Amino acid sequence: MPTSATSHVIKPLTPETFPAWLALAQKHNGVWGGCYCSYFHDDTEQTAKDDVDRPTFKQRLVEEGVAHAALVFDGDDAIAWCEYGSPVELPNIYHRKQYDAGETKPAPWRITCFFVDRDHRRSGVAREALDGALELIAHAGGGEVVSFPNELVPGKKTSSSFLHNGTRAMFEKAGFTFERHIGKSKTVMRKTVPPVGG
Repeated sequence: MPTSATSHVIKPLTPETFPAWLALAQKHNGVWGGCYCSYFHDDTEQTAKDDVDRPTFKQRLVEEGVAHAALVFDGDDAIAWCEYGSPVELPNIYHRKQYDAGETKPAPWRITCFFVDRDHRRSGVAREALDGALELIAHAGGGEVVSFPNELVPGKKTSSSFLHNGTRAMFEKAGFTFERHIGKSKTVMRKTVPPVGG
């Protein structure tokens, strides 16, 4: 995978990279109160969310091939991720009724969540994770990608815990187009990713 000018490397979330992903999540007490990046997922035919703990649930989804993320590695350590997948994989978005009501052309991909190690924040790593996810989507055939980043209020300080899906400004810099607002501060943004070699 080509990377930015940093020493960071992008790798997909797989059974092989899951231990590094888990170490990052555990370092931060499971992320956002023990979510382990499972909120946007639903049960699968093989795995029910409430039958196992969150780390086991996430691991099983990875093994089933229905949990995707771009991981940013610094050496052997994962320092950030960007979760992406199909609407079937990630159905539980915020303001879903409002989003669905205004959706005329559902995208085959959505980006739902970012997380950055507390020791690497405000250094552009979230953008590296976003670029990594878009590259992995391109390798998987490309297509339209929709996401739901927050619109920051100028002059108002916003806790990073509310920015699990990044900011409108970051997505605009990555080439996404603003479509509409949903909820109080979320946006719907879209980009078409051409397939690799296409």
